[in-house]
Amino acid sequence: MTKNVMIVGVGGQGSLLASKLLGYLLLQEGYDVKVSEVHGMSQRGGSVVTYVRFGEKVYSPIIDRGEADVIISFEQLEAARYLEYLKPEGRIVTNVQMIDPMPVITGAASYPENLIEKMTAMGIRVDAMDCLSLAQEAGSAKAVNIVLMGRLSRYFDIPVEKWQQAIRDLVPAKFVDINLKAFDLGRGE
Repeated sequence: MTKNVMIVGVGGQGSLLASKLLGYLLLQEGYDVKVSEVHGMSQRGGSVVTYVRFGEKVYSPIIDRGEADVIISFEQLEAARYLEYLKPEGRIVTNVQMIDPMPVITGAASYPENLIEKMTAMGIRVDAMDCLSLAQEAGSAKAVNIVLMGRLSRYFDIPVEKWQQAIRDLVPAKFVDINLKAFDLGRGE
């Protein structure tokens, strides 16, 4: 059975490394994996979506509405924006950070309030945490992506050591310790 993970965020937040890490780990576990290219504005500030699909045999990298088992979100509004892709029994793993999109920056709109509470009230399983603070605690605000991967790892039946090895394999050596600490803080054990 194919599993579907969407990674949504804002350009410049590290969603590419997150999808690469997840895809690499799943390949190591023997799954057929398809990772889509990044869709959207990959420049800093634009909405970005990456699909990671895995299973015994995966034919397409695209996830349709109602198919995502998990949505990993770097920012609250991005989680809300892609709700229609979540399966009824799916889960959202999100950073509580709020990054103003262009309409809010220009004053044409205001940032929606209480998004986490609203999603939870809709019956959606939301695991929300302050990933930015945890990333800073680990030593770099840029490690939000790895904090999210740490949190995501709680929902996969893959040993922690294999996640940690994937980080060692993919992250430049000088950033490995920060990223391993970010992963542990995100996992929350």
